[in-house]
Amino acid sequence: MQNRSVEIRRAMTVAEVAAAEHLFDHPVRTEWTERFLTSAGHHLYLAYEMAETAPVGFVSGIETIHPDKGAEMLLYELGVAEPYRRRGIGRALVRRLAGQSRELGCYGMWVLVDTDNEVALATYRSAGGKDDGVCAVVSWEFG
Repeated sequence: MQNRSVEIRRAMTVAEVAAAEHLFDHPVRTEWTERFLTSAGHHLYLAYEMAETAPVGFVSGIETIHPDKGAEMLLYELGVAEPYRRRGIGRALVRRLAGQSRELGCYGMWVLVDTDNEVALATYRSAGGKDDGVCAVVSWEFG
């Protein structure tokens, strides 16, 4: 289902991101937000429902580039407020980031998602993503 009453805009200010704090996993920190918004290749889009003043969803992405591969987009995080889920907002946000990726000349876009997160997988698939079925996550924690 396409939600035509949603407007998606790129976040440009700390205040805009702070207004979306309820969508993030942790409190928004001013210094990190400023760094994100001013770093080349970092993208954050906010979804606004017509009747709401605060954002109801967001997607963030980071361009990665490598000497032998070119540029691709990492879909870093997607969030939609509980009352607005299953209305196509997540799909619209993912498609907006994918469109930006194409405009920037990225050869692709990817996201890490838990294999048991059926809601996220369904959203990504509905936005045109395909499972590659071959990835494992290896992580390091620093401090």
